Amino acid sequence: MKRPTDRRKVLMTAGAAAINAAVAPVAAQSTDVRGKVTFEGGAAIPKGHLEIYLEDPAIRDSARRRVAMTRLDSDGGSKAISFSLTRPASLAASPTQRIVARLERADGRLVARGSAPFKVGLPVDVTLNTVMY
Repeated sequence: MKRPTDRRKVLMTAGAAAINAAVAPVAAQSTDVRGKVTFEGGAAIPKGHLEIYLEDPAIRDSARRRVAMTRLDSDGGSKAISFSLTRPASLAASPTQRIVARLERADGRLVARGSAPFKVGLPVDVTLNTVMY
């Protein structure tokens, strides 16, 4: 004689499946942040050093605020520059995290800056805006 499945066993199995479905995508997420930087109005990005980093403005400690960073050079002729940086796996996702891009001339003077919100798993598009002094 076959025993009928009781309600508790069905609920425990459904709960375990729901927890597994919720946790599995988090473990499989990549720590790479990919995106592209463009200049306002679709113009070519001026020549200079491009510094791109992941920042969390909610963190008050300036030493820990910038989490990951990469540095690229702009030759002055590209309309878009693709980038990739590695986010630490131990870093928890936060709604205040953003990608910041800064373009500086060879003498260190800031030419343009831009930022965009960061969402885990999605590419980031940052538009540089000219800095006015």
